[in-house]
Amino acid sequence: MSSSSTLTQHFTLAEVQFSQYATRHGIDNRLPPALLPNVRRQAELMEKIRYELNAPIFITSWYRCHTLNRAIGGSDLSFHQQGLACDFVSPFGSPLQICRAIVKAGIEFDQLILEFGKWVHVGLSAGPGRNEVLTAQSLDGKTVYTKGLP
Repeated sequence: MSSSSTLTQHFTLAEVQFSQYATRHGIDNRLPPALLPNVRRQAELMEKIRYELNAPIFITSWYRCHTLNRAIGGSDLSFHQQGLACDFVSPFGSPLQICRAIVKAGIEFDQLILEFGKWVHVGLSAGPGRNEVLTAQSLDGKTVYTKGLP
């Protein structure tokens, strides 16, 4: 599958693999073929969110190879490494408004995280989703997660 391949109506493999950090630091962030089913599932979730928002979605981080994930300080357990997590923003509104709209719409997910008030993280799991909603904040240089939205 080429990097310009379309996964769904609005999302491509190029968006899944793109990382400014990886490009600047020469990290090969190509998706292993075995993870393509995960990425397709996540793309379908992103389509549902895009439809509900009725606005474009701008991906800031989707798939991260282990090397990239480590380099940016991501958790070793991050579902970004499996292609099952996506960070994004949208002209629909603030990240908080986006999170509230996703919850209100009843879209199923594993985790929805309002990250630092700057972007939305949404992901799936290999099994049934928990529909866990969290808010991430930085306190004394550490990321702290609290349940729910402000």
